[in-house]
Amino acid sequence: MKIAIYSRGLEENQHKEIDALLHELEKYKVEPVFYQDFFNKFYSAVDLKTKYSTFNSSEDLDDTIDCMISLGGDGTLLDTVTFVRDKGIPILGINYGRLGFLANIGKGELQTAVETLVNGTYVIDKRTLIHLDANIPLFGEVPYALNEFSLLKKDSTSMIKIHTYLNGEFLNTYWADGLIVATPTGSTGYSLSCNGPVVFPHSGSFVITPVAPHNLNIRPIVVPDDTVISFEVEGRTDGFLCTLDSRREIVTKEIQLAVRKEAFSVNLIRLNENNFLQTLRNKLSWGLDVRN
Repeated sequence: MKIAIYSRGLEENQHKEIDALLHELEKYKVEPVFYQDFFNKFYSAVDLKTKYSTFNSSEDLDDTIDCMISLGGDGTLLDTVTFVRDKGIPILGINYGRLGFLANIGKGELQTAVETLVNGTYVIDKRTLIHLDANIPLFGEVPYALNEFSLLKKDSTSMIKIHTYLNGEFLNTYWADGLIVATPTGSTGYSLSCNGPVVFPHSGSFVITPVAPHNLNIRPIVVPDDTVISFEVEGRTDGFLCTLDSRREIVTKEIQLAVRKEAFSVNLIRLNENNFLQTLRNKLSWGLDVRN
């Protein structure tokens, strides 16, 4: 079995966790393949007893890779989507960050997680991606996102006007700091912080959420994910921020933008005892009296 391992980097006091991971993988005779930049950050601090393979790009991940482990928070797991692309490699997120909606397996569950991978007793959650179409090349070979697409004003400039259309029919003009189109997976991310609704992962929908709208009667709206959502942007400045998850591009008001459901999905690994409702209760403290 061969497992790719990705991380942006761990704190010095977390190097022992790498030791523990290597020990578990060695116990089950699993071959790890480390992201090169990550490997460079920890190899001198960890007692390595053998040589390990590394990868630098999506092209280095072939069909011999059985899965990818993400060590970090949700942002780290979002990075792995740009490596996996349409290869179908399942992703397991181990949480070294804070909230961890996507990377919801605690580092204390490392041993159980590796055993589950080896035995194949996990559940695959297929998650929808959102694809960006534009009249100029944007975001290279990965014009898609797992969480959300957004259009935002730059820095402290005045609010922008975003004319929004559903399958070519006018929906609304948003006077706001920006607009988010979130997948069900992304409904618990940036969209939620802007008062968007929580949507179940397999609901087949997108959430359109304004960021600080000027009109107080404007509210988030849920639309079917077979809808093509297009935009025209106006503002007092020439440039606007266009983002896919944590990646961004500067665009001008002349650009034509539209988003739709991506043709392929991403496979997230879930341990049998974990489900979306449990994640909501644990991460948002639902059902708990937090007054004391």
